[in-house]
Amino acid sequence: MGKKLPIVTDKVLVKPYNISELSEIYGVDRRTLNIWFKSFADELGTRHGRYYTIPQVKIIFSKLGLPFLQNAA
Repeated sequence: MGKKLPIVTDKVLVKPYNISELSEIYGVDRRTLNIWFKSFADELGTRHGRYYTIPQVKIIFSKLGLPFLQNAA
């Protein structure tokens, strides 16, 4: 998984993300994330191109909660 995503403990940069980046942030498979999105698909709307827009990302974070990394130490 190529680049590092902008995650710092309990903060996540709100920017356009594609499904692969969101699945990496949440630590689940893309297919699992798509299943989760079905529960609020009407509110989320359709993706235009490869990326979810900033308003869509805000909806995702509000519905699924803010992702975070646990400290390995």
